Amino acid sequence: MKTFYMYFMTTKKNTAFYTGMTNDLERRVKEHKGKLNSGFTQRYNCNKLVYFEKYYSALEAINREKQIKSGSRKKKDELLNSINPEWNDLSEDWDWYVINPIASCLAKTIWKVIAKEVRLRQSCD
Repeated sequence: MKTFYMYFMTTKKNTAFYTGMTNDLERRVKEHKGKLNSGFTQRYNCNKLVYFEKYYSALEAINREKQIKSGSRKKKDELLNSINPEWNDLSEDWDWYVINPIASCLAKTIWKVIAKEVRLRQSCD
């Protein structure tokens, strides 16, 4: 079964933020770290993988990427902090880190809760 990933890359100081989608997370992260492709991650030195979700459909991963990109930086920070509060580079040791579909499911649920809470707060203002 083919797998796809939606992921976040950031800088050493967590200032710039990149959201992407790929069918080979390890290869793509290595490309970002090696600055093999010109663009945002190369220009802003986004070479730290801090979050990802696994999908079995390219369309699901693309839709999730679009959903994340359309959200505010605050919502992205809240999602990331709920899963990886230290903003550790998840690619530092690929041997111990298992790409877990349960974590992806949990992350989607948390994202929905955060989005609902933000809408509720906005309606009270």
